[in-house]
Amino acid sequence: MADLPKCPECNSEYTYEDRGLFICPECGHEWSLDAAEASDDVKVVRDSNGNVLTDGDSITVIKDLKVKGSSSVVKIGTKVKNIRLVDGDHDIDCKIDGFGPMKLKSEFVKKL
Repeated sequence: MADLPKCPECNSEYTYEDRGLFICPECGHEWSLDAAEASDDVKVVRDSNGNVLTDGDSITVIKDLKVKGSSSVVKIGTKVKNIRLVDGDHDIDCKIDGFGPMKLKSEFVKKL
């Protein structure tokens, strides 16, 4: 018997192939092998406007952001160069002039 992939939705082993699609009888999910291979370890980070961010991009802060543990604020319009994308709740790792190293959420920035 051929090694069939597990269902990406419910992780069931009882999948079968029908006309180029894989089908899970337990949850009813259907997917193609191309879609399954494309989704492996590919996390796309988007800014507030939906533009795809990559390592080394320059961004602008679109909202005043309070710095946790400090009384200072990162002002709207602050430009940040050479970002690095990381996994976790805060998608962006960067260095802001006057503040130092910081982590930002991608929903509060826009790509330059």
